[in-house]
Amino acid sequence: MKPILTFPLTFLNFYPSSSEQNLTSQAVYAKPQPSTTKQVSGGTGENESSPEEVDVLLSNHKAAPHQPSFLRALIKAFGPYFLIGSVFKFLQDAITFVNPQLLRMLISFTKQKDVPDWWGYTLAFLMFFTALLQTLILHHHFQYCFVTGMNVRTALIGAIYRKALVITNAAKRSSTVGEIVNLMSVDAQRFMDLTTFLNMLWSAPLQIMLALFFLWQNLGPSVLAGVAVMVMLIPFNAFIAMKTRAYQVEQMQHKDARIKLMNEILNGIKVLKLYAWENSFKDKVLAIRQKELNVLRKTAYLGALSTMAWTSAPFLVALTTFAVYVTVDENNVLDAEKAFVSLSLFNILRFPLNMLPQVISGLVQASVSLKRIQNFLSNDELDPSSVDRKNTSSEFAVSVISGKFTWAKEDQPVLHNINVMVPQGSLVAVVGHVGCGKSSLISALLGDMEKVEGEVSVLGSMAYVPQQAWIQNATLRDNILFGRSFKEQKYRRVLDACALTPDLEVLPGGDMTEIGEKGINLSGGQRQRVSLARALYREADVYLLDDPLSAVDAHVSKHIFDNLIGPEGVLKGKTRILVTHGISFLPQVDNIVVMVEGRVSEMGSYQELLKQNGAFAEFLRNYALEDIIEEDEALDELIEDELFPDDVLSNHHTDMVDNEPTINEAKKSFMRQISILSGDNESFRCRSVRRHGCSQRRHPEPQEKKKPLEVEKLIQTETAETGRVKTKVFLEYAKAVGLVLSVIICLLYGCQSAAAIGANVWLSQWTNDALTNQTKENVDMRVGVYAALGIAQGVLILVNCLLCRAYSMLRAAKLTHCNMLQGVLRAPQAFFESTPTGRLLNRFSKDVDAIDSHIPDNIDIWMRTFWYTLNVLLICSALTPMFLIVIAPLMVFYWWVQRFYVATSRQLKRLESVSRSPIYSHFSETITGSSVIRAYGRHTAFILMNDIKVDENQKSYYPGIVSNRWLGVRIEFIGNCIVLFAALFAVTGKDSLNPGLVGLSVSYALQVTMSLNWMVRMTSDLENNIVAVERVKEYSETKTEAPWEVENKKPPPEWPMEGNVEFKEYSVRYREGLDLVLRNITLSVKGGEKIGIVGRTGAGKSSMTLCLFRLLEAAGGEITIDGVKISEIGLHDLRSKLTIIPQEPVLFSGTLRMNLDPFEKYSDEEVWKALEHSHLHRFVSNQPAKLEMECSEGGENLSVGQRQLVCLARALLRKTRILILDEATAAIDLETDDLIQSTIRTQFEDCTVFTIAHRLNTIMDYTRVLVLDKGQIAEFDTPTNLISKRGIFYGMAKDAGLAQ
Repeated sequence: MKPILTFPLTFLNFYPSSSEQNLTSQAVYAKPQPSTTKQVSGGTGENESSPEEVDVLLSNHKAAPHQPSFLRALIKAFGPYFLIGSVFKFLQDAITFVNPQLLRMLISFTKQKDVPDWWGYTLAFLMFFTALLQTLILHHHFQYCFVTGMNVRTALIGAIYRKALVITNAAKRSSTVGEIVNLMSVDAQRFMDLTTFLNMLWSAPLQIMLALFFLWQNLGPSVLAGVAVMVMLIPFNAFIAMKTRAYQVEQMQHKDARIKLMNEILNGIKVLKLYAWENSFKDKVLAIRQKELNVLRKTAYLGALSTMAWTSAPFLVALTTFAVYVTVDENNVLDAEKAFVSLSLFNILRFPLNMLPQVISGLVQASVSLKRIQNFLSNDELDPSSVDRKNTSSEFAVSVISGKFTWAKEDQPVLHNINVMVPQGSLVAVVGHVGCGKSSLISALLGDMEKVEGEVSVLGSMAYVPQQAWIQNATLRDNILFGRSFKEQKYRRVLDACALTPDLEVLPGGDMTEIGEKGINLSGGQRQRVSLARALYREADVYLLDDPLSAVDAHVSKHIFDNLIGPEGVLKGKTRILVTHGISFLPQVDNIVVMVEGRVSEMGSYQELLKQNGAFAEFLRNYALEDIIEEDEALDELIEDELFPDDVLSNHHTDMVDNEPTINEAKKSFMRQISILSGDNESFRCRSVRRHGCSQRRHPEPQEKKKPLEVEKLIQTETAETGRVKTKVFLEYAKAVGLVLSVIICLLYGCQSAAAIGANVWLSQWTNDALTNQTKENVDMRVGVYAALGIAQGVLILVNCLLCRAYSMLRAAKLTHCNMLQGVLRAPQAFFESTPTGRLLNRFSKDVDAIDSHIPDNIDIWMRTFWYTLNVLLICSALTPMFLIVIAPLMVFYWWVQRFYVATSRQLKRLESVSRSPIYSHFSETITGSSVIRAYGRHTAFILMNDIKVDENQKSYYPGIVSNRWLGVRIEFIGNCIVLFAALFAVTGKDSLNPGLVGLSVSYALQVTMSLNWMVRMTSDLENNIVAVERVKEYSETKTEAPWEVENKKPPPEWPMEGNVEFKEYSVRYREGLDLVLRNITLSVKGGEKIGIVGRTGAGKSSMTLCLFRLLEAAGGEITIDGVKISEIGLHDLRSKLTIIPQEPVLFSGTLRMNLDPFEKYSDEEVWKALEHSHLHRFVSNQPAKLEMECSEGGENLSVGQRQLVCLARALLRKTRILILDEATAAIDLETDDLIQSTIRTQFEDCTVFTIAHRLNTIMDYTRVLVLDKGQIAEFDTPTNLISKRGIFYGMAKDAGLAQ
């Protein structure tokens, strides 16, 4: 365990170095136990241990004394640095209280007539300097805190990453990749946020104590009344905070549900369009959205209350204190000194009181995160000594002696009594049925499983090819080199052996092509071959190959076996262990290991095993059949993707499969490129999706990332706005809120601010009573009016918040989302091809979220601070008109700082978020490929890569922190200047000003800094968020397809009666500017005819069907169905009257019933009848929930064949006159295919059926066959006539073995 964690910080000391901890437990587990409590408490509850196990653990308790403390490690590593920041904080707290004292002296200075002026000026400058000092110290403190936070986050990510590389499989099961990535993103972030405010834990109580002390000095015991009010507000605020959090959780759930649904809609948009189901799904989305908005509305009510409490608090406190003070005792006189010094102290109090609940809730969250991280970090690690790599004495390269292995300590062993000896340089095949433990054996050799007993030794270095190829998001070359140095000759040899050379010619950048995450732009077969190439380039001693041939075509697998793995291959002389299903290779291997249910049942060469006539012979008999079928499919494949002139194919067909698989492969891929260029990408893209999902045997190139350069512009890059946000956008938002409302809201904010100021002006009048000795008479009136003004302010705030947040801004949110959804659902199919789903989803999640919650918050705070600042400046100017002269330059300076900061911080934020995602994607990639990384011994390199990525991210985060400090110092300097001038003018004008007004203007000036600061931050946030309005608007204005319903052109409800379809001179292209895909097609089909459509890839077969549904609009000519021109009627009217069984079966998450009939048009009996005809009846009635059975996302919980049958059931339910079958060959086994064909023959016999056929035998009995070639009709006649004509169709039939 030790060597893996060489991490410089003392931070990682809490890792138990369990190798020396306890030898006693060595007997019980083949590996010491790092944590004792973990097993009992079971981190996530999934791995609870059995009672006996707990006893064992408890008996070891003395040996392993403590669960390592994560907190202690953090404190040891970062405590000292953080403490420096705390010292600064302490100083700042002390200085905060100097200013109220100076204010008191200043006010008493204006009262006394005979004090020299220099004393006043001194006081003014002293106020300025203390404020300045406070600014500098505060920002020093922040700097230390933020840097600590940054370090903590880096260290956490580093530790989690290092741990993830070595945890056992049991631990991996208990926490999914998503959860671990969450640990990294969310939990590490929480720590970072907490460190900034951690000092408030002691600083807030300190500030409160000091403030109370000075207040007591000032006003005596009546302060307690004010404090009581504050204390009463705390539980109120806490209650609101708790409720709000609960609502947030609820809102997140609704939001997740909505995004999940949107994701499915966008992935299955083609199917929605074909079935005309958009409305049903739109309603589903809007229903979830409504729930979400209801929760938001509740949150807004609570928010309004808490805003009111938070703004009125200082006022209420002042009111109660002053009222109590003047009524308790006749002699208590409220003069300017007492009133305004108290006010400024109350304002100091306001901050710590508001912060405390936040800090505490932050602490609670961080402690939860702490636990989660600690549990993850104390998971068991793989025991590096379970596989002996040093044993050089034996002549066997790989030996397992009486091995017993399990995936997790508490599970049953998966492999029992394994004895395998592999001599050096031999080729061993491991065969057996599905789930008999073949892959587990490989994992045991890699050391990925828990070894319960026995010995495993492997000589020399290993290379491992997993069953599911693991591809990194890097260039193809990097994936193959995998950290080795590049040697041209060796590299070329490797590519040739793995049949990759032809693929490189097709990839847009050759071997420098960037491969997407999880190898998204390679086909399954290509991924597997890259994985093989990586192993081959490694030049290891032992090769563990876990079924690498299953994903590639039959001819390619033969090539790879011959050139790479087999007795004549590049690897001859190396030790090879090959897990395989391919029977054909077995005669050529040295030894065969037959596995049955986790044991080795027989071992020996092919001939020996056949003689024994045991499990192996039976296995051969079962599998030989399937193998023949597979070979058939391989031929089918060649026909389907047939791209050579026919005669060439028919002559050289057989030898081509043997000798030239690579060429064939290259041609296929090349043609696919061409077909993209010619614009047949619709049919092509859907095919690629289908094949990805269903069969790894094909090699499509999904269209997203892989394009030759000319078509580069298919996916437009997302536009990121730079520079100023245009005023237009703010107007857009105001329009969504409602223009009149917007103006009213602005005015209300003004009124509320005016009320607050009125209250304070009134207070200054009240304090002046003390000079004229009228205090007694007016007490009731003074208190009454003061209270009235204050309450008016509270009420105005409440009204405003409700109007603004709970009504108008939610209305805007609802409208914008609704318009965008409508816009996206009405967009034509081409839009979805050129816009990646991720981008659309981002608009629906992040941007909608900004409009829902961030923008209203920003606007609210911005408005309040804006009016507040404005009022302060007005008051100061009204009292001392000289002030206006100073304001102008200060405001110019402020404006400059603000523009400078906002521009910089915006770009920095962008950079930071751009550099953040690679950390997480690299991480999830690492977790999925951890066994490969370990097998190749690359963990140190990967740890380094992760560290570099984190550093990259911190590079843009750190300037962000520093720019905040820059801003803070400058803005506070402006605030301090305002204080200075307010004080100076008070001194110069002391003869004309009364003390009350002096107190008023200076105490206001003292507060203005805070609001100036907030205003810049909010401006910046608002600018970042308001862009969301623009981005959402962009998609609500996309070009739409034709209208769904045309009122005056509605076809009769029973149309089409006969099902006659006629094409007249019909041509179509995919998008403007591309070539025609179909040219001048003219044909007519009588009702009830069965038409087969054949042709090679890119001939326009799928395009014909898309034209019938008008997913493609005509470029010329027209189609009529039963005399109705389809171009004139509404899309829904058309699409709901046709039925298609698409190539890729798309299901949506929801009930099975919803998938069959989203509009609930049919009765249960009809649905059951459809299920019966589609052979799903038995399957569904065995489900406990019957029709209400939940389908998971994309129908993952049904097999591909079953999904195809569900699509058939949909078609049977709709039972329209015209049925279109886009035949899915790869998806289903022959059996299901026959079921579907026979159902269609019986159930749809009087309908017109168009079938795009890949397997010709399905259409040999059709009425007519249409052969397309390059978008034109090549032949159109009955199958028998076509065969006798000896044209294209005959060639195809001959290749399929259907004609002589």
